[in-house]
Amino acid sequence: MRYRLAAFGAALIVAGALLASFVQTRGGVEVSEARWRTAEGAVMSGLLYRPPGLSETRRAPAVLLSHGYINTREMQSPFAIELSRRGFVVLAMDMTGHGGSGGNVGAAGFGGPSALAFLRSRPFVDPGQIGLAGHSMGGGPVLAAARSAPDGYRAVALVGSAPGLFGPPADVSPDFPRNLNVVFGGLDEFAALMWRTPKGTDLPDSEKLRTVFGLTTAVEPGRLYGDPSLGTARRLDLPHVTHPWEHFSRGGVAPVVDWMQARLDGEAHPRPANEQIWFWKEAGTLVALVGAALLLLGAFDLVLSLPWLGALRRAPEPASAVRGAGGWIALVLTAVLPAATYLPFMKLGAFWFPSTGFPQWVQNQLLAWAMANTVLAVLIALVLRRGRPVFSVDIVRSIVAASLSVGAVVLALALVDRLLQVDFRFWVVGFRPLTEARWATFLTYLPFWILHAVIAVRGLCALLAVDGASRRMTYLTAAGVMGGGFLVLAVLQYATLFSTGLLLTPTEPLNVIVALQFIPLLAFVGVIAVFTWRRTNSYLPGGLICALFLCWYVTSGTANHWSPDYPMTFPPAARDR
Repeated sequence: MRYRLAAFGAALIVAGALLASFVQTRGGVEVSEARWRTAEGAVMSGLLYRPPGLSETRRAPAVLLSHGYINTREMQSPFAIELSRRGFVVLAMDMTGHGGSGGNVGAAGFGGPSALAFLRSRPFVDPGQIGLAGHSMGGGPVLAAARSAPDGYRAVALVGSAPGLFGPPADVSPDFPRNLNVVFGGLDEFAALMWRTPKGTDLPDSEKLRTVFGLTTAVEPGRLYGDPSLGTARRLDLPHVTHPWEHFSRGGVAPVVDWMQARLDGEAHPRPANEQIWFWKEAGTLVALVGAALLLLGAFDLVLSLPWLGALRRAPEPASAVRGAGGWIALVLTAVLPAATYLPFMKLGAFWFPSTGFPQWVQNQLLAWAMANTVLAVLIALVLRRGRPVFSVDIVRSIVAASLSVGAVVLALALVDRLLQVDFRFWVVGFRPLTEARWATFLTYLPFWILHAVIAVRGLCALLAVDGASRRMTYLTAAGVMGGGFLVLAVLQYATLFSTGLLLTPTEPLNVIVALQFIPLLAFVGVIAVFTWRRTNSYLPGGLICALFLCWYVTSGTANHWSPDYPMTFPPAARDR
């Protein structure tokens, strides 16, 4: 009986990964891992999408894609899928300091020049028909590539991005870059940073945009300006989407597909830009992500059936007969404080600069927030003294059980990544394998996450250990308490954005977007806590699992701002937070 949950999770992983792989290889497209080096020697990573039937005598046009800050190549799969199934070769790169690429953020032109050179060198690529497209900070490598090879590309799409923002200052003019499509959400949270206009809907009147278009009057969305044959073509598309929706919506993907089909010659299967199938790949990786969560829980159940680890299994012991006023106050504070303190402590954590041992600036900020909330949790527990719960604690067995449980998911992800080139993902929430270099980073940050997660899970289990509480209500309470505060924060921010065009805190767009991930992640932390406590009467296995789970997630998906081979750079998007 105990194997059923793990088996179901594994089945979902297989089904979801196969669906995702089927969609991204539709029509015979081959997706493979790509590796190359920058001129300075950093190893770069990407996914190469190759349509069928190509050779040295039958070459195809190609598009280089780049993701935004603290994202990875997989975030560009909607563009990659739609372009490759139309006959374009596509290289979805990891920027330097991101994903599987070496270096640090901004180094070697964000990796853009070397990626373009690699793509142009493929024998099945027509080097005279190359397009460049980047989302958000992905404009940095795209424009660096364009500057490095002025005659090496024919068209550019900047999605939620702008010239002259990332990397060295760029000439903002009607002549550079060649044949430019600007795709910018009417609800984009970065309008002020990107185009110096308060709202995305005000973009047509932006002085910076008018300069890029060579106009003195407002830019008309959807209208073609300039001459494509001279490289001066310009078009603005203004879909009614937010910044993270620009690469996760029909409205964001369609203009780029249309622009590349119009500007590059030779695609084998031109299709209407709105004819899209990429969301089925996202459905597949979502199913795999859910399967990974169930596999994690099922693996813990399985390890408890092993003779030595079976000693962990204990019936839960309630801490109190009823949840009194102090308990309810503690639950409310547990839900509210992490979300209420998130933006202030993230800003404070920005002063924890990247270094040899702690190279990830955003993870440093998150740890500053986590450590501050750990202190607050201890203080609250001391003030709201309640009945002392009786927990079972076995450190060695708990470490082994947690490691085996998370290891099962690590192994599953490694297999689907190697065999099918997909990960466990939905939109901004995604797990990818740790590279060899990032394992060292993971181990450096892990003790901090252990301290935070163990104390947080202990406090949660103490509050939930009430006699007579139903299993369903305990799970719902745990998920709601852990993720509910961030859900409220997101609702307040985006209700304000949709009604006024501005976030509730308009100077904090990046941290608000990062916070979206914590709604499902922390809700699952609550589920892990209850699941493990109910089987062991201990907070320790759950706390260790959550620490491994969170540290893996953040380390694999966050950018490195320090590396031994490059000077550290501070992109304006991060510096201005």
